[in-house]
Amino acid sequence: MVDVSVKPVTAREAVAEGFVRMRAATFAQIAAGTLPKGDVLAVARIAGIMAAKRTPELVPLCHPLPITSVEVELTAEPRGVRIRSRVTVDGRTGVEMEALTAVAVAALTLYDMCKAVDRGMTIDGLALVEKRGGRSGTWIRPRASRHR
Repeated sequence: MVDVSVKPVTAREAVAEGFVRMRAATFAQIAAGTLPKGDVLAVARIAGIMAAKRTPELVPLCHPLPITSVEVELTAEPRGVRIRSRVTVDGRTGVEMEALTAVAVAALTLYDMCKAVDRGMTIDGLALVEKRGGRSGTWIRPRASRHR
């Protein structure tokens, strides 16, 4: 584990996103609330939030952080569901891994809840979109390289 004790505590933020591609009929069932496992979007959102908080248990050598905020948003798009997370912390290291983990687990949860009707779903474009804070400052992924 990297020693971050000499770094100053600063406000840090990370945003990540990903996309779950699915058949139109699958999304129609999500929207109608007719899938056997219940409210897919609500459960996936909570799963993402919980995952961000447990990132150090999942990713070796990842520092446990006193996360101050986790937001997970799932948005319907023509070919599936876009998942976007925003994680903040006042700490000595960034929250990129927490933001990425939130999206990944929300996507896996969505897949799990829908697999009975659509095993062909794919999880695409998991990426860091931006990060702020720390010594390296702000980084924003160029729009042209974002997965759409």
